[in-house]
Amino acid sequence: MNPLSEYKATLERLHLQATDHVLLAPLGEKILNHRAGRRNVASYPFSFSRRPPSCVENSLGTPWGLHEVAQKVGDGAAPGTVFIGRASTGQHWREMKKEKDGGSLVTTRILRLRGLEPGLNAGPGVDSWARYIYFHGTNHQEEFPRNRSAGCLLLRDDDLLELYDRLPVGSHVFILRPRQTG
Repeated sequence: MNPLSEYKATLERLHLQATDHVLLAPLGEKILNHRAGRRNVASYPFSFSRRPPSCVENSLGTPWGLHEVAQKVGDGAAPGTVFIGRASTGQHWREMKKEKDGGSLVTTRILRLRGLEPGLNAGPGVDSWARYIYFHGTNHQEEFPRNRSAGCLLLRDDDLLELYDRLPVGSHVFILRPRQTG
């Protein structure tokens, strides 16, 4: 089954209506497709956690399933601006102290996700909102799309800025875990 078909089947199972905009994010392909209406309007490379996909709290894995964009943070911030606790520091990541060199900083914009599947990515022990799962920029543009996050989905600055401006709050995000082989 393709990502769009899986999204539609999940909507039917959950008795939900499709949103005008939807992001389809197959982790195995690392290409984010932005659909508006019945057509694909843009595709962006993305990366995700260095750990195996997981919906479990404290796993540091990227969760899968149906989500919605519940919050947008960063209006007007310059590309590369660092956010801590969803608040702008006012500093570009290049200005930050070197103790952060190895880590992946939250930069540019935040699209915060809320899970819509109780027991999978919503509710105690698996809640994407409580885990602070976002789409955000990265201070490791030179290594992109190498997986570096602690569960979030990463985009290049230009792509994130474009998507942020186009995507309304409430839009669905459907994250598909890679197919198991063997």
